[in-house]
Amino acid sequence: MNEHMISLAAYESELEAEIARGHLESAGIDAIVSKDDAGGMLPSLHEAEGVRVLVWSEDVRRARVVLREKSITGQPS
Repeated sequence: MNEHMISLAAYESELEAEIARGHLESAGIDAIVSKDDAGGMLPSLHEAEGVRVLVWSEDVRRARVVLREKSITGQPS
């Protein structure tokens, strides 16, 4: 099986991304939040790409449905 993580959506803040991740996790979908802030030294660095939520490739369709139902879809990434 060729599983890998895919960036599902990007959010303006870490809080929004964590809320999305929480909804996915409660639906049984593994998800992680990814951001580039230089190890916390440059918190605004993630503004260029946003804070991304990643899921396993096999869960992408189901994850999109969950986020759409919760109205927290973010920006496609």
